[in-house]
Amino acid sequence: MTRIGLISDTHGMLRPQALAWLDGSDHILHAGDIGDPSILDALARIAPLHAVRGNNDEGDWARALPEMAEVVFGRVRVCVLHDLAALASHAPSMPAEVVVSGHSHRPSVERRDGVLYVNPGSAGRRRFRLPIALGELLIDGDDVSARIIELDGPAA
Repeated sequence: MTRIGLISDTHGMLRPQALAWLDGSDHILHAGDIGDPSILDALARIAPLHAVRGNNDEGDWARALPEMAEVVFGRVRVCVLHDLAALASHAPSMPAEVVVSGHSHRPSVERRDGVLYVNPGSAGRRRFRLPIALGELLIDGDDVSARIIELDGPAA
């Protein structure tokens, strides 16, 4: 079984609880609005990392990131982008079994037309009354499941 840690909308803040929960991931996907390149460095020390640029990511480091990434884990193709609304304009080269996005800060897992859509929510500063959250994909052959994990505690 492959465990893919999902994180989004850190906005320059990486909580120790997020690092602890992502530890043990086989791979990590960051769905944008990273806020600081040091976050990418910290995540890459845990596991191989793919990250996409969010609408608030600026600077040379951010321009080097793609707006969409396609990652294949065994027989499962995952499309990662920041804003799900942009999926039509950044259509993946092949149909994906999973689409991971951020932007809304609203964690969700939904299956539509055979595709699993996952938004891990925001792992950065709390916005409105939305939870601080992360997600994970569990891949076993062709079988893919996802879940959201809500974090508690102070930010670091």
